[in-house]
Amino acid sequence: MPGPTKYLRCLALMAAAAAGLSLLAAPTASATPSPVDRPVPTTGCRLPSPVPAGATTLRTLTSGGLVREYTVHVPAQYRSSRPYPLVLSFHGHKRTSKYQEELSGFSAYDAISVYPQGLPGTDGESAWTGAPYSAAADDVLFTSDLLNTLQRELCVDSRRIYATGKSNGGGFVGVLACRMPGRIAAFAPVAGAFYPQGGECHPSRPAPILDFHGTADATIPYTGNPAKGLPTLPDWLAAWADRNGCFPRPIQYSPKADVTVQRWLGCSLQHYRVEGAGHVWPSTTPNNDSATPTVIDATPVIWKFLLAHRLR
Repeated sequence: MPGPTKYLRCLALMAAAAAGLSLLAAPTASATPSPVDRPVPTTGCRLPSPVPAGATTLRTLTSGGLVREYTVHVPAQYRSSRPYPLVLSFHGHKRTSKYQEELSGFSAYDAISVYPQGLPGTDGESAWTGAPYSAAADDVLFTSDLLNTLQRELCVDSRRIYATGKSNGGGFVGVLACRMPGRIAAFAPVAGAFYPQGGECHPSRPAPILDFHGTADATIPYTGNPAKGLPTLPDWLAAWADRNGCFPRPIQYSPKADVTVQRWLGCSLQHYRVEGAGHVWPSTTPNNDSATPTVIDATPVIWKFLLAHRLR
C-alpha cells in the first residue's frame, strides 16, 4: 500500500488526466522570438497599400518590446497584383533614414525601398547592431520583424529581398549576411564598418556580396584598424571567399580610371576598390556625404548586382 504522499500524487495525476492536463512538466515561458532565416510567403498582394504610391512614408512597428521606426517608398505606379523587389537601405552611425534615402537613391527604382531607423546607442547617436557603440536592441530581429510586416502589407517578391547600407549600416549588412542569408537574397555594404562585435559568422548558405570601399577612407580605413578590431578589406573579403566556397584568388579589372573590380570565381563575391575615395557613398555628383564627386556611381552598380540574385 503506497504511503499518503504517493497516494495523493496518484489521485492528482488521475484527476489531471481526466481533465486533459499534465502535471509531469511545469509550464514554461514562451520562447524568445528569433529572426527568420528562410523565405516567408508574402500575403500582402492584392491588398490596398497602407502607404501612398510614389511617396515616402514614416511607419512604426514593435520589435523586441520596442517601438521601431522606418520609412517606406513604393513606386508611383505600384500595383498590388505584381510582386516587387524590396531593398533595405541602412544608414550610418549618427544618421537617419531620411539621410540614407537621399544618399542611396533607391526610391527612384522600380522597387519597394525601405529605410530603417537605428536606435540611439551608447553615445546617444543612432547605430546598428555589430558596432561597439550600438544599443542593446536586437536589430537582426527588428529586420526580420520588419520584413514580416512589409510582406503582410505589400506585394513583396519574397525571392528578391536585398540589403545595402553605409558605414555602420554597411557593417550591419555584413551581420545580416551572416545571420539571414536564407531570407535576404544579396548584400551590398558601402564603406562598411565590420567590427568584431558583429559576432561569429556562420551563414546558412553562401551569401552573394558586392562591396564598395575607398582607399582614402579615414573613418573605416581600407587597411583596417587593429585597435578597434577592424579588419583590412582584403582580409574581410578573403574570409567571405572562404565561407562562400569561392576560388581563393579573385580576377580583377579596371572598368575606368581609379576603380579596380575584384571578382571571385565559383561564387558571387565582388569588390569595388575606389582609389582616393574617402568615407563616402561613391557618386559622380555631389551628395550628402561629399561635395567632391567620385569617378563612379555606386547605386546603379549595386542595383544591377542585387537584381541578378534570387533566392531559390
